[in-house]
Amino acid sequence: MGTTRLESVPEPKYWHLKTVLSDALDSEFAVGEILPNERELAARFGVARATLRQALEQLELEGRLQRRRGVGTTVAPPRVGVAVGDYAHGGTDASGEDAWQTVESVEAVPPAEVARLLELTPDTPVHRVRRTRMTHGQPLAAELLYVPGDSVPGLAAIDTPSGLARARAVLRELRRLELEGREQTVELGSARADDAKELDRLPGAPVLVVTTRYLAQGRPAAVAVATYRADTCRLTFGDAAGEELLAG
Repeated sequence: MGTTRLESVPEPKYWHLKTVLSDALDSEFAVGEILPNERELAARFGVARATLRQALEQLELEGRLQRRRGVGTTVAPPRVGVAVGDYAHGGTDASGEDAWQTVESVEAVPPAEVARLLELTPDTPVHRVRRTRMTHGQPLAAELLYVPGDSVPGLAAIDTPSGLARARAVLRELRRLELEGREQTVELGSARADDAKELDRLPGAPVLVVTTRYLAQGRPAAVAVATYRADTCRLTFGDAAGEELLAG
């Protein structure tokens, strides 16, 4: 990796450095290769470590680099296209290369924003189903699905208070609804400690948060909050209403 002095560059130093580093990643490093440590890189490019750190964070945000637990900063593979829609949310616990895996269900009070989307009063408990999405054996996304009791009235007859069996029962009962549509938002965020653990990332790593509100009979039927690794995927969206959401 060559040496470039940046004192006379008019744009922010970290932004120009990001471009220089990006070129080096293309020409000098292989996917998965570990970068030199910050001290070596800062000395090589004649910048402060704070400036270098800004450039590295930007490259991580753009999916060029990955921070791996116990390893360091490595060159990321190209982002894979991830469908967010019927296929993405319709995956079962199959052993395919891209599938949602149901983990558990508990009764819990949803976050205030989720309660608002569900048009519930604060402190109203709902069924919370946790799922993870895997691709090629690696974690890609973690999802929390919030389901009001009114959406799954038949669940009262199922004597399974929590866990995987309860989660599958919630999904099975919710499938009985005729979903009329969905509303989705996507935001850039930072991985919280629990999401980072599930996604095998460091806390604070960039993530894409997809919030989906599903509608049935003119009212909210469920809200899904899916956290995707921003360093490995780009999201694509379909036009269907989401009827396949709840297989599993």
